[in-house]
Amino acid sequence: MKQKLLLLVCFIAGIGFSQAQGLPTNPEPGKCYVKCITKDEFKEVEETIQTYPAYTTLQVIPATYKTVEERVLVKEASKKFVYVPATYETVDVPYVKQEARTDLKVVPATFGRDSRTFEIYPKTSGWEYKVLEDCPSVNKDDCVAACFVEYPAQSKDVSFTTLASDASTNSVPVPEQTTTYKKRVIKTPARMDEIEIPAEYTTIKRRVVDTSARTETTTIPAQYQTVTRTVLDKKGGITTWEEVDCELLNPNVLPVFYELGSARLTSSSKKTIDDTLLPMLSDSNVSIEIMSHTDSRGNDDFNMSLSQQRANSVVNYLVSKGISRSRLTARGFGETRLTNRCSNGVECSEAQHQRNRRTEFRVISN
Repeated sequence: MKQKLLLLVCFIAGIGFSQAQGLPTNPEPGKCYVKCITKDEFKEVEETIQTYPAYTTLQVIPATYKTVEERVLVKEASKKFVYVPATYETVDVPYVKQEARTDLKVVPATFGRDSRTFEIYPKTSGWEYKVLEDCPSVNKDDCVAACFVEYPAQSKDVSFTTLASDASTNSVPVPEQTTTYKKRVIKTPARMDEIEIPAEYTTIKRRVVDTSARTETTTIPAQYQTVTRTVLDKKGGITTWEEVDCELLNPNVLPVFYELGSARLTSSSKKTIDDTLLPMLSDSNVSIEIMSHTDSRGNDDFNMSLSQQRANSVVNYLVSKGISRSRLTARGFGETRLTNRCSNGVECSEAQHQRNRRTEFRVISN
């Protein structure tokens, strides 16, 4: 923050220096002055301005209607075709359920019996030798006799079957079988009958324009208002010296109290500012510096931030009362400017810590 130079001039200043700097001549002993820049001076003037121009309004007179009746066709005449289905009757229709045929009956063969005599062994004859019994000779051959023997033929009767008639077939006729089935036959064929459908009408009501819409013109006069304007009457910016109480050039404690850990101004603190700073700033062009401090308890960075916020709250309150922010400076010093020995780690009473929790102000040059 730019440090503003405070110019303190006391009676001991030389006359040549006073004239060179534009200081008051022949000041009384013990007087103090600060260098200020005169403010612009303004005046109020009245001026009548047109706040609303004259204009023309148009009022629309709507059209009027009348009701008329009209007979309209709602359904055209037409024809329809009605299908009349065919009618049927049931008749019996004969048919051959099974055709006639001729079956064949087998007549088996017939047989007879007969016999025949067969010679199964022929008639034979020949010599046969026979040894006599009680032959006295030891040689058997001496006792052999030869006989000529004849045997008759042998026969056998053999019965056999004879074919009387061979197998044959006889024809057996089988007559056909007939029956009937039901059949539906057309009695009257299907047809299409044509039917005339007449047209349909109804009566409707219609609103028709009786008189057309039109407009009527009305002229509205202009509106004027007299306003008060603030205009520059005298340009400021001239360096002047204003007398101030010498005590105000040094830091002065401002009895402004805050809630614990807060920068919000209480109602009693605002009244203190209204009674102390506001009259001085309203009656002169001086600028002031607001300086806030904390005790050593708590975090150093937090204390620095809190003190700056508290100084800002005083400046913001003065600005809300109409004081130009350019005439106000806010600075927070945290716990860097203790008024006693109560630094970090030093045990002190609450009253001793209270002396460090302070807000100060001093007049500075503009």
